[in-house]
Amino acid sequence: MLTSVGYPTILSGMKTATVERAKQNKAPAVIDFYDAAADVKNRISLRGAKTKYFHVQALSNGSYLLEPRVLVPPHTVSARTLKTLEQSAANFKKGRVSEPIDLSAFIEP
Repeated sequence: MLTSVGYPTILSGMKTATVERAKQNKAPAVIDFYDAAADVKNRISLRGAKTKYFHVQALSNGSYLLEPRVLVPPHTVSARTLKTLEQSAANFKKGRVSEPIDLSAFIEP
């Protein structure tokens, strides 16, 4: 019998039902374009930037990809977390630290 485990149950002349996926347009739309020149320190100003910080990726073809980053405002971090962070920094400055951790077992030869 051909329907036992391990054998395909689709016959060669049988049509299979497939669902066509809707095509999605993933290409970003151009909102604005302009030419910019780098200054003496190789800085470029972005006009109308919505965020202050960006993650920059330099690509091999000479282009740059900027992704906006939003940093967490200090008032959104809980008081307990800030207290723990301050205690950890104080202990580090006083030299109250653990022994160094040996990670050589995780390094491949």
